[in-house]
Amino acid sequence: MTRATNRTLTLGSLFGAALAVLALAPAAEAKGCLKGAAVGGIAGHMAGHGVVGAAAGCAVGRHRANKKAAKDAQTQQGQDVH
Repeated sequence: MTRATNRTLTLGSLFGAALAVLALAPAAEAKGCLKGAAVGGIAGHMAGHGVVGAAAGCAVGRHRANKKAAKDAQTQQGQDVH
């Protein structure tokens, strides 16, 4: 395989994996996943593991989004009390 063909296959599989994750994940759980998957996919691609990087990036992105949502909810509850 040539380098260009290999890159096309890698990007195609990354895109396919991202579509599969989006199709299977509920909308509320996808928050943070897109950005994380994009960053992780690029970083993983540079290391030769684009799909693994995208999956890990999605997980980290979701974790951060959930953490932020919990913090925002806690802040909102604190404001409602006063």
